Amino acid sequence: MAQGVAASGRLTLTSRRYRAQSRASLVRTSGFQKVVLTLVDVVVVGLSFLISAEVVKQVRGLSLASDEYVATAVFSVLWIAAVAMFGTYALSQVRAGATEYKRALNASFATAGMISIICYLLDYEYPRLLFGVWMLTGAVLLSIVRFIRRRAMQHLHRHNRFITPLLIAGGSRHADEVAEVLNREKWLGYRVKGVVTNDKVTSTKLGLPVLGAMDSLPTIIKSNAAPVVVFADGAFDSSAEFRRLAWQLEQSRVQMILAPTLADVSAERLEFRPVAGLPLVDVARPTAAKSLRWIKRSIDVLGSAFALLATSHILLAAIIAIKLEDGGPIFFKQRRVGLNGEEFDCLKLRSMCVDAEARLADLNAKNEGSGLLFKMKDDPRITRTGKIIRRFSIDELPQLWNVFLGDMSLVGPRPALPKEVAQYDFDTRRRLRVRPGLTGLWQVSGRSRLSWEETVRLDLYYVDNWSLTQDMIILLRTAKAVVGSDGAY
Repeated sequence: MAQGVAASGRLTLTSRRYRAQSRASLVRTSGFQKVVLTLVDVVVVGLSFLISAEVVKQVRGLSLASDEYVATAVFSVLWIAAVAMFGTYALSQVRAGATEYKRALNASFATAGMISIICYLLDYEYPRLLFGVWMLTGAVLLSIVRFIRRRAMQHLHRHNRFITPLLIAGGSRHADEVAEVLNREKWLGYRVKGVVTNDKVTSTKLGLPVLGAMDSLPTIIKSNAAPVVVFADGAFDSSAEFRRLAWQLEQSRVQMILAPTLADVSAERLEFRPVAGLPLVDVARPTAAKSLRWIKRSIDVLGSAFALLATSHILLAAIIAIKLEDGGPIFFKQRRVGLNGEEFDCLKLRSMCVDAEARLADLNAKNEGSGLLFKMKDDPRITRTGKIIRRFSIDELPQLWNVFLGDMSLVGPRPALPKEVAQYDFDTRRRLRVRPGLTGLWQVSGRSRLSWEETVRLDLYYVDNWSLTQDMIILLRTAKAVVGSDGAY
């Protein structure tokens, strides 16, 4: 306890100097961003009103009176205030797109309700059509602006712009786990400067430098000018230690983030529920079983049938081209492993020469894939027609028939070869808990560029966190990847 008091006393002097040195820069960064976000929303609300007023004028020939312009200005201020009150400008949510959109929409709905109540209580007649169009247009534009800003920031983060330095405190092994995620997801915009741990090491296995022990954390934060500290497992022996450190950092404007030993769990499965001072996190069970219910199967049947009809002319053109090139078989059948390990014949348009399987052994030394997958960018077995249909994934269109029959799904893990499954470890076999997919999370996250370990990680994430919304997003991203032929060969 005496040590805690002494440390607190030391920090009183240190934190004053630290605040004097860093407050200006922190205010400039966080305050400037909030001002910019607010000004952008002011422009959006004003622009949405002008658009709505013009639409109403064209439809109804309605012109506003001077008092209605005044009311519009007041309502706009209320709208911006509601957006701020709902925490939309909190920088901790800037990287959490779904939360940011949700708060902006909730603020817009709350504003609409609040204005309606005000008009009713004051018996004020504001043009209803204009009000409805304005609220709807503004809510949509607020979301679009956040989407654009989010994508722009992700692009800048990937190019090492506007990067936020941070420290990781805790056990070196757990610190590496957190660092791996942050290094992998560069769009988050974090850079790990080092680790603070009581482990007797000079660097972690990942190569991160150890900057000192936990009792030196306040001094380390100051010397490294780190605005964020992530606390991993092993940071504290008791809750009292964390509470005392939080007291010490109270005036330093440092953002503290707790990273429990959870990874690859979607936000939909997590619910923060503080009980009696304990920050409990409810973790819902994995959702693999839900993917086998009737709604996903119904979408598979209807979607595959529609897609087969819509792409029939493309299939016909590809079939003719394949037959004219070398006269060989049109389709290529290959045994694949599906749901619960059951095998089926996976259909593809033939994109390789007739003796492709016999020539595979001679090319194994040139394998560019990792793990159990064979990949070769300039595979000499691919025909001229094959290069075209592979580039735009036309060769996989016959798998829509596999989807219609129930061997596959529109979205799911890649259908594996029996020889690959024979080498699966316990974790990887979980990929077989759902139907394999025509497309999947790994296809829209890099396709051929991904390592085997990353492919498995994404597939397991999909299996454990399945949702209908995620399927729709993957299908939309697949269309974009196919049009851009992103990572396909």
